[in-house]
Amino acid sequence: MAERVGSEKIRREDGYLYFLGKDGAVWKTPMKNNPRGRKARVSEEKVKRQEGYLYFIDKSGYVARTKMNRKGRVARKRRR
Repeated sequence: MAERVGSEKIRREDGYLYFLGKDGAVWKTPMKNNPRGRKARVSEEKVKRQEGYLYFIDKSGYVARTKMNRKGRVARKRRR
């Protein structure tokens, strides 16, 4: 079950893919069928990420997260 993390509602437009960027803000980028679109930041709110969670925009338009299912595998540590 997903839990809502963000409090800002995102309005979606057709022809765009929405994702949570490295900076914690929601961004939109055009799909292949939308050649005139431009990449742009959509939200003012910044979400702090935690390791082991998958972040997405839910049906209602809010940022949500759910625990990643690793199927028994252990996550590799990232090199920094």
